Amino acid sequence: MIAASALSSQTGAAVGSYAFATLTPVGVVAARQLAAATVLTILTRPKPWRFTRAQWPPVLLMALFFAGMNTSIYAAIDRLGLGTAVTIEFLGPLAVAVTATRRRRDWVCAALALLGVILLTRPGPSADLLGLAFALAAAACWAGHILTARVLGRRLPGKQGVEGVAVATTLSSAALLPIAVLIVIRMEPPPEAFLFAAGAGLFASALPYTLDLLVLRRVSPVVFGLGMSLNPLFAALIGAVVLAQYLPVVGWIGIGLVMAANALTLTGPPPPTRLSSVPQTPSS
Repeated sequence: MIAASALSSQTGAAVGSYAFATLTPVGVVAARQLAAATVLTILTRPKPWRFTRAQWPPVLLMALFFAGMNTSIYAAIDRLGLGTAVTIEFLGPLAVAVTATRRRRDWVCAALALLGVILLTRPGPSADLLGLAFALAAAACWAGHILTARVLGRRLPGKQGVEGVAVATTLSSAALLPIAVLIVIRMEPPPEAFLFAAGAGLFASALPYTLDLLVLRRVSPVVFGLGMSLNPLFAALIGAVVLAQYLPVVGWIGIGLVMAANALTLTGPPPPTRLSSVPQTPSS
C-alpha cells in the first residue's frame, strides 16, 4: 500500500504536468484539489458540522498546507522536472525527523541529504533559482503538514480523521477556485487539460491520501517513513519514462543520498524524544 501510494502520487503529478501549458500549475492544482475533494467527499461523507471548536484549527491549517504544498510543488515541477522537485520537497519530512531528535547521527544524515540535493540541482549562475525556491517552499509546507497531521489525528480519531482530510481538501480547492476561474477565462484551455487535471486529483491526492491514512493505522511511523523514501525514486523514474526528463548519473546519486539519509535517520537508535509520534503523511 505504501508503494502503491508513492507510485500513484508521482504518476498523478506527471499526468497533471501535461496541462501546465494551458491551465498553468495553479489551475492544475485547483482542478486537482476539486477532483480530489469530490472523490473524498463521496467516499467519506464528512459531517463537518459535528467538528468541535478544538477540531477545526488543524483542519483549517491542513487546508492551508494542502494549497501551499501542491501549488509550490507543481510550480517547481514545471521549472525543474519531476524527479528534482520531489527530491527537494522530500527535505521537509526529513527536517522534521532530524530536528525532533537532535542526535549527532541525524545531523550527519542531514548533511548527507544536503549533499544529495547539491549533486541533484548543481546550483550556480545558470540554476533556476525560482524553481528551487518553489521546491523549498513545498518542503516547508510538507513539514508543516506532517506536524498538523499529528494534531489532526489526535483531535479527530478514527473515521473522523479521514473526514477531516476530506474537508481540508475541499477548503483548499475552494480557496484556489477563483484563481482557476480567471485562468480558464484567460487561457481557454482545451477539454483534455481538465481531464489531465482531474486525473492528477485522483492519482496524486484522493488515492494516496486515503492509502496513507489506512497504512498509518497498521504500521509504525518508522516503517511508513522508510516507505515514503520511494517517492523521489518513483518521481525520477516516472519523469524519465513518462515525461522524458532524464537525469545525469550524478543526479541519480543525489537522489540515492537523500533516500539513504532518510533511511539512516529512521532506523537509528531510539531517540531521546518521541520521534515515533510524528507521522509522515503523504506528499503532493
